[in-house]
Amino acid sequence: MDPRTLLDTWLDTATHLRSSSRIEYQREVDRWLTWCALQHPPIDPYRCGIEDIAAWAGTYLTEHLDGRPFDGPQALAHIAEHHRAAALTHDRRITALTQYYEAAKDRGAIRLTPDLTMLRSGVDRDAGTPRRLTPMERAVFLTCIGMWGPDRARHYRRDRLIAYLLLEGLRPAEVARVDTRHLYDLGTGVWEVRAPDYEYEAVGKKHVLEPLTVAALVEYLPHRIRPADDVHNLITVQGGRPLDSGYPNLIVRQMAATHPLLAQRTPPVTADTIAHTGYWDTPAG
Repeated sequence: MDPRTLLDTWLDTATHLRSSSRIEYQREVDRWLTWCALQHPPIDPYRCGIEDIAAWAGTYLTEHLDGRPFDGPQALAHIAEHHRAAALTHDRRITALTQYYEAAKDRGAIRLTPDLTMLRSGVDRDAGTPRRLTPMERAVFLTCIGMWGPDRARHYRRDRLIAYLLLEGLRPAEVARVDTRHLYDLGTGVWEVRAPDYEYEAVGKKHVLEPLTVAALVEYLPHRIRPADDVHNLITVQGGRPLDSGYPNLIVRQMAATHPLLAQRTPPVTADTIAHTGYWDTPAG
């Protein structure tokens, strides 16, 4: 099967993937296939080596290497330490190719999937799907959010909104990228938001915000730091800059640390944990 046809077929049938993931995988694998076609001589995506994928991925990392060559784990460790957001984006890019080649193997296009483990930055995040909070743990976390006030942080309203957006199912990087141009006040007390693409090229699933999130949003907006020119992020930080994608995890861990039930939890409570938990349990069947 032609590599691009396989990409389309795979994503059309990958019903388990979030819409934002399908958008992201389509973009990244398409970029990889285009890069292969432009090489001299062209590279067959089904017969490539890990060095080819490293060369392609390295083209997106040059500005984050601070003059270093992209030559192995040390370079990736440098990016993970000093440019966490770039490391996460890189790891998502590698995940997209990993999933694509798994699909290629399942459809008989290749015999073995390439082992891309060495191309991951190793940036700190949950391994696999984080274990969701139990109903009791979720109730405790909601209490922690409510108790997070001016005695805890200067921008406590912003922190609360971040936590509630995670409970809506938005992933940490999506929370950082929520765009005011895709935030809709329906004028009836109901607000909607579209999950943002990682590079603002598209928008994904629509979320009708829960009342707690709406209340936090309405409270936050008058205190939002004025954004810098051409910044449309809902969540802004000092200087009007966008929020770093690592901050949601930082603030969730700080909130969880205020209650022993969550502070001592193994695995620890992370922003991904909260995003996978959601406000409500999904009914069986």
